[in-house]
Amino acid sequence: MVKVIFLHPDLGIGGAERLIVDAALALKRCKHNVVLYTSHHDTTHCFPETVDGSLKVNCVGDWLPRSIGGYLMALCVYVRMIYLALYISWFMKVDYDVAIVDQVSACIPFLYRCKNRKVLFYCHYPDQLLTQRKSLMKKVYRYFIDWLEEYTTGCADLVLVNSQFTASVFKKTFTSITSNPAVLYPSLDFSKFDACLDVALSEFGLKDDYETLFLSVNRFERKKNLPLALYALEHLIYGELERKEKVKSNQGKSEASELTQSAKERTLKVDSSKIHLVLAGGYDTCNLENIQHYNELLKLCTKLKLDSYVTFLKSPSETCKVNLLRKATSLIYTPDCEHFGIVPIEAMYCSTPVVAVNSGGPKETVLHASTGFLCRQSSKHFAEAMQSFVDDKTLKTVMGRAGHQRVIQKFSFDQFSQSLNTIVAHLAEKKQR
Repeated sequence: MVKVIFLHPDLGIGGAERLIVDAALALKRCKHNVVLYTSHHDTTHCFPETVDGSLKVNCVGDWLPRSIGGYLMALCVYVRMIYLALYISWFMKVDYDVAIVDQVSACIPFLYRCKNRKVLFYCHYPDQLLTQRKSLMKKVYRYFIDWLEEYTTGCADLVLVNSQFTASVFKKTFTSITSNPAVLYPSLDFSKFDACLDVALSEFGLKDDYETLFLSVNRFERKKNLPLALYALEHLIYGELERKEKVKSNQGKSEASELTQSAKERTLKVDSSKIHLVLAGGYDTCNLENIQHYNELLKLCTKLKLDSYVTFLKSPSETCKVNLLRKATSLIYTPDCEHFGIVPIEAMYCSTPVVAVNSGGPKETVLHASTGFLCRQSSKHFAEAMQSFVDDKTLKTVMGRAGHQRVIQKFSFDQFSQSLNTIVAHLAEKKQR
């Protein structure tokens, strides 16, 4: 039995959090002693395993600020994680063999109170690539933060990444780190999906008779490129309008349009009475961007005259999410250069095809024209893929079946558990030498 601790900055709802929870569950099932430590854990906005007794979670240092006047968020999360590491190693003197850290590497050097303890860092994506540097002050500030990220990442005994795409980005970004990271794909615990009861969509405020139901599942963050789903739906329903298009970048890329044709002059391209889009995603009332971007999407939906075709769902329950994934005609996955993307895996396991941007992790998970469509990042190309499901009702079944088999073969929880168990046991064995 190996004593394993996890350090994660914010144990809320998201792909990174899902991976950490699954990794902890996997090691616990392998009979290891597992404890999670975090600097924030809202019991009303988290995965159920972190509150139902499945996992032991300790929250430390939540009194520290998450930002200073809405700024310096990276610095604050670094301070919070360093405090967490100091508390574990120096004040609580927690006994552990292997520490698994993800997202924020700044705390790694502070975990080495005993030199023979091992640290594994799971890099979802280099943090320095997730921010903009528009001002000189921001560039100076990020210079030191970026240096610290690279230096402390190199302090880990082993680095894992979530995809071959992230591995290539890691090597290009952290040039001082000579060792190559290993790839450990996230996975699904099939039993949890299988155990989820079928529930009518009307239980969640939706109709049950949509002929074509498109679904987006992403946190309400700008980098998730959610406006693309709305523009694609507009394109599908109303056809191509005369427009001036421009692309703006705000972490993720989103398509913006200035309509030059009056909405009154639009003609429907398809029978839209049975077409609907659900935008479901994590929504944290403590996260200013979630609040702002949710409101931005509502305004955009109204501007595009799509209010009757779109439903927004904040932080849907697991039962709601699984039933949406099962009943959706297709998942519309809009992030560009997504590091991995667990939602396409979840959709394919639920026998639902995926329409995704042809970049990043989805290129390793979605098979074009077999389990879904990989498209250029434009409303036109997404709308064309969506049109295929409107025209051919058998695609959902055919592609869904292929996607389900692909997930079983390549992304099972058993495979993930065995790989992680081998890695952790190997690190613990090095510790004992």
